[in-house]
Amino acid sequence: MESAPIWYVILSGFSLAIILGIIVHKTNFCTMCAISDWVNMGDKGRMYAWLLAIAVAMFGVLLLEQFRIINLSMTMPPYRTPGFAWLRYLLGGLMFGVGMTLAGGCVNKTLIRIGGGNMKSLFVLLVGGIMAFLMTKTDFYHYAFHIWMDPLTINLQNYGIENQQISTMIGSVFGVENSRWFHPMVASLIILTLLFFIFRSRDFRSRFDNLLGGVVVGLIVVAGWYVTAGWLGQSAVDAANFMDSPPPGVGAMSFTFVNPMGETLYYLANPLEVSLITFGVAILVGVIVGSFLYGLFTGNLRLEWFASTKDFLRYLVGGFLMGVGGVLAMGCTFGQGITGFSTLALGSLIAFVSFIIGSALTMKFEYSRMA
Repeated sequence: MESAPIWYVILSGFSLAIILGIIVHKTNFCTMCAISDWVNMGDKGRMYAWLLAIAVAMFGVLLLEQFRIINLSMTMPPYRTPGFAWLRYLLGGLMFGVGMTLAGGCVNKTLIRIGGGNMKSLFVLLVGGIMAFLMTKTDFYHYAFHIWMDPLTINLQNYGIENQQISTMIGSVFGVENSRWFHPMVASLIILTLLFFIFRSRDFRSRFDNLLGGVVVGLIVVAGWYVTAGWLGQSAVDAANFMDSPPPGVGAMSFTFVNPMGETLYYLANPLEVSLITFGVAILVGVIVGSFLYGLFTGNLRLEWFASTKDFLRYLVGGFLMGVGGVLAMGCTFGQGITGFSTLALGSLIAFVSFIIGSALTMKFEYSRMA
């Protein structure tokens, strides 16, 4: 009986990821491209598409939690943890932002390009996956980062704050505790503010694909939460997440792609171990399949390889920084920038801003060199 809900979670994630791959390929929804358009051309259309995905995901999570359909008190990764590892979010976000710029796109965009026949992106996935595996399953992270970063982590509970959810932290400042109305009020205010700026933008309204990409991506993130943390997913989530076996009740997750890179490589090294086919593996493969199907039916498949040694080294460094920085930040531009943001976690906001800063500074530096 237990195997049915486990495969329900995995197959549902795979199906959602196929849809995501198709839509992202079709609309060219790309977080790095959104930053590039804004920084280099002043066009905020795709940036607002990214923000729309955040707003839709945030609204969906708000509804599901208010009606007690899902419980996100414990997630993988732990977005609302009371351990506020601010330096991880900041440094990891900057590293990932630099890496995705060098590698031509974030992890999700890398998967989309693999589906379209880009072998350079396949190389990035391999390098990033190896580093993600080393960061999560070996002592590399402990000796390289944990030893000096952990003492800087702030335990919010020492200050009477339950977790790092933005509404919880604001409520603690104003003495509002355990109120059912305060979180919806704060979340609704953030959502409405985002929607106001999004829909008043001509850049955003000029392309229907901005609307389509933002809405569908946001809804798929919400669906991911429902699949893993909803009434049927709860009984299966222990076995459907990361390679570690989490304690009972831990493991609600949605779309994030950094740790799944390492998971996928680990499974490919042990293909007979079916138990290693996790939710993360399923969504990673699903995005590639969806992108491939869209490219196949639209005639948009094209093999691409490195143009030079310099090009190869650029992607190598980019993949390395994405793998290390993504794990350090506890997610990528998708995992923290949309999925984590939907939980209203302060760490996700810091990572989101850091992604933008790291990517924008890299673009400006490269532009100055060209000039």
